Amino acid sequence: MDTYHDLISQTFDFPTQEFRVEQNELRFHDIDLMALVEKHGTPLRLTYLPKISSQIQRAKEWFRVGIEKTDYQGQYSYAYCTKASHFSFVVEEALKNNVHIETSSWFDTNIIRAMHAKGKVSKDTFIICNGFKTAEYKSEITRLINDGFVNCMPILDSPNEVDYYHDNVREKCNVGMRLASDEEPRFQFYTSRLGIRYADAIPLYEQKIKEDPRFELTMLHYFINTGIKDTSYYWSELSRFVHKYCELRKVCPTLTTIDIGGGLPIQTSIQKEYDYPYMVEEILRTIKRICGEEGVPEPHIFTEFGIFTVGESGATIYSILDEKLQNDKELWYMIDGSFITNLPDTWALNQRFIMLALNGWGKKYKKIQLGGLTCDSQDYYNAEKHIYQVFLPERKPADEQPLYVGFFHTGAYQESLSGYGGVKHCLIPAPKMVILDRAEDGTLTDRVFAEEQTGESMMRILGYQN
Repeated sequence: MDTYHDLISQTFDFPTQEFRVEQNELRFHDIDLMALVEKHGTPLRLTYLPKISSQIQRAKEWFRVGIEKTDYQGQYSYAYCTKASHFSFVVEEALKNNVHIETSSWFDTNIIRAMHAKGKVSKDTFIICNGFKTAEYKSEITRLINDGFVNCMPILDSPNEVDYYHDNVREKCNVGMRLASDEEPRFQFYTSRLGIRYADAIPLYEQKIKEDPRFELTMLHYFINTGIKDTSYYWSELSRFVHKYCELRKVCPTLTTIDIGGGLPIQTSIQKEYDYPYMVEEILRTIKRICGEEGVPEPHIFTEFGIFTVGESGATIYSILDEKLQNDKELWYMIDGSFITNLPDTWALNQRFIMLALNGWGKKYKKIQLGGLTCDSQDYYNAEKHIYQVFLPERKPADEQPLYVGFFHTGAYQESLSGYGGVKHCLIPAPKMVILDRAEDGTLTDRVFAEEQTGESMMRILGYQN
């Protein structure tokens, strides 16, 4: 029988720029993962900070080249969508790359102020305030504007939102407007709950923005849940949005910018599946063509990438505790963690991540199911994106070393959805979190951000201890 290394090499174009094998052990960005496991144990949550910066620079370069090739007349700006990961080490790494910030709730404004106090965010940084606005959110946006954050921009999500700013904003400010996109046909509803109806955009501008000297409508925003994909649905929604920009631009000369949202995907398989430069170039061509037909200036473009910024920087590592043969053909490997509590997207959205063994690449492989520690029947992982099966090296009770498995590109949303530091299903603890970086000479550094959650901390949360 072939080895696990043979299986991966025959299935994918392997090794890759990101992954390679040395002495039958996996390397991730040339990181000795087994050394980290020996030092920190499992379950283990890793964040490799240099990948965040490299993702931002990649996207900026695709837009730079695309603008040059298409002779696009607008400028491009990159914003980080904080809801993908609110951790300070992520936001600080992103801000090293001259990016702006997109917020989703009033709690984000605390992050803005904290980063400003550290000198990481200036009052000229664009703060794109998205989402439905609660009273607290509108109040905090207004405070930022009145405190001199000149590019703090509320993106109007409903027609009556602007009334609050009329009553409370003292300084001159820019505002944006989000349009409610039509959802993909498979959705259970037709139009997004977020944003202004297309038909209401011009009346809202003319009745509540145009005549107030404090406000200028400068940005039109949209986002679709499927993200940026080469599908008829995506191109149709983008074209519809750009036509509305052109219509509004003809009556609103201050409208100079569009925000095409987030949605640039990450790799969920070793095999590359997405042509980023082609998609960026086609987006620019589409906007340029429609603006030319409508006779309006090509707008500046903002994007607000979240998953793309941070997703590929993350990895989650487990050890295999034991195996269970539950019938004639279903072999379970039991991990020392939980998919429901640590990687909730695998359970809630059937999301697939890159899954690879850390060691045992010279061994034979087996078809297996991976089981988590909770009592929930849904706590399992048994399919890769490219195939409805999972294969890992075989393990034997006599093995000196446990078998370790890594899930890669898990850096976005998992802690937010599972509730970092809280009480998890079946009281499964949150894993240790380690931050990886490179010194100026390229040496890998690691520091512990949080130890594995303790039973005592959960007992305090639940009220059993003071």
